[in-house]
Amino acid sequence: MVATGPAPPPLARSHAQPVHEVLYAPSLAAARVLAGHAGLDRQVERLNVMEVPDILPWVKPHEFLLTTAYPLRDQAQALPGLFGQLDDAGLAGVGVKLGRYLDELPPAALELADERGFPVVQLPDDVGFDEILNEVLTGILNQQAQALARSERIHNAFLQLVLRGHGLPEIARDLAELVDAPAAIVDREGVVLAGARLDEVGLARDATIEVGSHHARLDGVELPVSTAPIVAGLREHGLVVAFPGADGPTADTQAIENAATVAALTMTKQAEVKAVEDKYRSDLMHDLLRDVDDPDDALRRAAGFGWDLDRQLIVLVLRLDEPAELVLPDEITRRPPLAATVRRVVLDRDPGAAVVRFSHEVVILTAAFESRAARAEAHDFVRRLAAKATAAAGGSVSAGLSRPVTDVTAIAAAYEQAGRALSIGRQVHGPGAVVHFDDLGAYRLLSLIEDREELRSFVTETLGELARDDATNADLRRTLQALLDTGGNVAEAARRLHFHYNTLRYRIDKIEAVVGPFMTDARTRLDVQLALLVLEMRGLDQR
Repeated sequence: MVATGPAPPPLARSHAQPVHEVLYAPSLAAARVLAGHAGLDRQVERLNVMEVPDILPWVKPHEFLLTTAYPLRDQAQALPGLFGQLDDAGLAGVGVKLGRYLDELPPAALELADERGFPVVQLPDDVGFDEILNEVLTGILNQQAQALARSERIHNAFLQLVLRGHGLPEIARDLAELVDAPAAIVDREGVVLAGARLDEVGLARDATIEVGSHHARLDGVELPVSTAPIVAGLREHGLVVAFPGADGPTADTQAIENAATVAALTMTKQAEVKAVEDKYRSDLMHDLLRDVDDPDDALRRAAGFGWDLDRQLIVLVLRLDEPAELVLPDEITRRPPLAATVRRVVLDRDPGAAVVRFSHEVVILTAAFESRAARAEAHDFVRRLAAKATAAAGGSVSAGLSRPVTDVTAIAAAYEQAGRALSIGRQVHGPGAVVHFDDLGAYRLLSLIEDREELRSFVTETLGELARDDATNADLRRTLQALLDTGGNVAEAARRLHFHYNTLRYRIDKIEAVVGPFMTDARTRLDVQLALLVLEMRGLDQR
């Protein structure tokens, strides 16, 4: 999965040089670092000259300050505080000419510079500031020009990939060449969509890894990586990842960010094409769920989408039990799409399956389970699928399964079975139900009765006052159901209900006084059982 990692180490700025490179300038060949060696990697973007004691209002971050110490000739004791303030202001360091106005720097100032890693450099006596400024600034500008030129070359190289119709594999390949390290493009769940040289880090091309902003976990080992988000509009599609190469983690942010930009273009284009294809898939599924007039044409169209429908199939229907709670836009961008989540799980089992999402449900045509325990196996698979869908949708999902069908013309009937199983199962078992059509039993017959008033009348006539919705009658109905479940075995029912035998006998007399001799008369027992089933299916018509 994609997560947020710890803060990255500071990377080189494209228009800056570290202090230790600045000291390579010919005019600074004789310079000597007096303190702050730990800060020689600080980035220098510009130089400034100290001509007044109150220099702080005039300095900027990433400056290297040059001074003859003239403004401080009578205030040497103030240098420790000044160095601390310059460090707080984000300066890269300070260069001082000694001997003319100040013979040496106070030990306290050098100690503070060492503690903070704030470079203090003794400048050569025979070199003018203008010469230092010219050489260092020229070097920085040349480096910036080179960085811009390289950035343009990288951008054009990736842009050509898009213009030529290449995709994510080619982007990953070119990035790996540019940074000379393994590279990958992963989605928001950490699934590798494309990669190059991944074998160098022991990663398969179809792997799923935990990728953070600056780390990746492989087989329990955490590797430092460089990443850039793939963003199009408000949606983040994933990350471009550069793994450590031979020289360690890459700091080539230009190449990685350009790769992320063209990956976003590519994925946006793919999304547009997919939207068109999804419309045609949706149209075909609508046709299959109605009467199919030309089976051969339907099979031909399905094959064009990679659907294998010329075999024994079952239909699965997934529906959200309630609308998902409102979420903020940034939460939407992190949530995996429902259809994509379902499709991935289904296609892992059956690459020839059809998965289509409509506004209120996902319909799946997939290979039937053919083992002896086919129904149990199907139940287990669909429960796992519903759990994944629930996580993706942000709300509970119920599922219905049809009987197997062997002909494409029977898909419509199977869809009706799956939908009926889902609706009845949700009414009987509540949200999150997973029900096979063959598990419905008498509920199937009762669900065919559309006249709710007739059903209500049957329940009232059969159960009498026990049909009332209050605690006392609900308790008596539970007693009645326990007796029916045990086949009229009073001792067993008493044990299940934790009643004394005589207490249960008293309750039986009370119930029979209302519903009739259900303990001895089979027809009365059947009527009572059906009435209790109808009560369980209250609200059945709300599909």
